Amino acid sequence: MLTMKLYNRLSIALIFSFLLIGCNSSSEKKSSDAIVYKNPLPVEFGDPFILSASDGKYYMYGTGGTEKGFVAYSSDNLADWSLVGEVYNGNQPDSWTVKNYWAPEVYEIDNKYYMFFSADWKVNPTNELENFRIGVAVSDSPTGPFREVSDKPLFDPGYPIIDANILQLEGKTYLYYSRCCYKHPVKSEVADWARTVGLFDEIEESWVYGVEISNDFTTVIGEPVLLLQPPFEMSNPQTEWESRSVTNGEVNRRWTEGSFAFEHEGKIYMMYSANFFGGEHYAVGYAVSDNPLGPFVKAAENPVLEKNTETGGEVPGTGHNMVFWSKDNNKMYCVYHGRTEKTGSERVVFIDEMMIDDQGHLIVDGPSTHEKEF
Repeated sequence: MLTMKLYNRLSIALIFSFLLIGCNSSSEKKSSDAIVYKNPLPVEFGDPFILSASDGKYYMYGTGGTEKGFVAYSSDNLADWSLVGEVYNGNQPDSWTVKNYWAPEVYEIDNKYYMFFSADWKVNPTNELENFRIGVAVSDSPTGPFREVSDKPLFDPGYPIIDANILQLEGKTYLYYSRCCYKHPVKSEVADWARTVGLFDEIEESWVYGVEISNDFTTVIGEPVLLLQPPFEMSNPQTEWESRSVTNGEVNRRWTEGSFAFEHEGKIYMMYSANFFGGEHYAVGYAVSDNPLGPFVKAAENPVLEKNTETGGEVPGTGHNMVFWSKDNNKMYCVYHGRTEKTGSERVVFIDEMMIDDQGHLIVDGPSTHEKEF
């Protein structure tokens, strides 16, 4: 296993080295136009999301920066970011929300800006500790103010949900989300093992679902479909990396969350995060399907983004990523949060180039903390 991981790391480095050499050989004046940056970026966000807007700017949204909503940053070049300020405030009389504002994603559609986000629902007759639902807010500007489109969540599946992500394809809109671990114990060989060795009595799990929604983002069409969940068997090749928070005694939960779906050459790629978001083992994998609602097959080379502290690096807790393209559509970038020894427990933003090779394998050139060029 160690040998294969080392081989994969070397392969990734070689692939991106060849790409860089090819770019540099064309002209030495490239460096005069290139933007140099270094991870982590000076933005303290969890769950970062970057919108490449039609006004030529980039806008970043994420968890943190304000207690009752979301703030945004803007940039002309991806390296230098300026705080815009608060763009959404949930402390409004007609809001369905009450606290814990997480994971905003903003999409520019027909000259409007739509924000999908998670928050605790104020309708909570049984006083649940986790009462998350997903809502939508809209604005005429990427800098807000964003106003909720309804005085209630998008829908209520009967359990807490977070991490909204949408995919628009062939005239339809698909919503992806994660069912929270809260009060969701699942029987598995991993749970049996944890109980046998005296770590935990039960293991709760979060699962990723998908469902079609109306193109005005107001209603759900059909029933949600289960797309991704942690493996049942200890022998499953995905079990080791997706269960590290359990096997290391960190917490009695296995997560499948922070999904991000996109289409590439007729395939639907779904990136997702596993393990505890506040711990060192948070990592990213991906799965592929022919259809937006699955079935999805997890990649054999998972995880594609994980801590590098065991190989001489300084970045643990890499996860909850999204993908965007450069303005000229020539490069793909993976945006995610992580930590360093310097930042401690604070989540900060990283951007690394990524690609999909000729065999359809997704590769992320990270986590990195050395100088790079956009």
